[in-house]
Amino acid sequence: MYAVIKTGGKQYRVEEGDVVTIEKLEGDHGAAVTFDEVLAVGAGADLKIGAPMVSGAAVTGTIVEQGRARKVLVFKFQRRKNYKRLNGHRQYFTRVKIDQISA
Repeated sequence: MYAVIKTGGKQYRVEEGDVVTIEKLEGDHGAAVTFDEVLAVGAGADLKIGAPMVSGAAVTGTIVEQGRARKVLVFKFQRRKNYKRLNGHRQYFTRVKIDQISA
């Protein structure tokens, strides 16, 4: 059984036991997280698709890690104008282990 959840402006297909890297959520290591925005839940012929959300469905998980991703370099350049800019960015993330999917 799997579910499609929406968090951080993105959609993720998750199953029980998966470890998912998502946009930063508030909470410490070991804290419980509940995702109420479930777009689809089930498997095969038992798949329920929401319009837009499946009512009564929820996905619970545990925060495994809070961290920052690898640095992404942003380089701006205009030829022959002596214009160069180098910028770096590290995005915050949260790793969540999916514990239970309830329909």
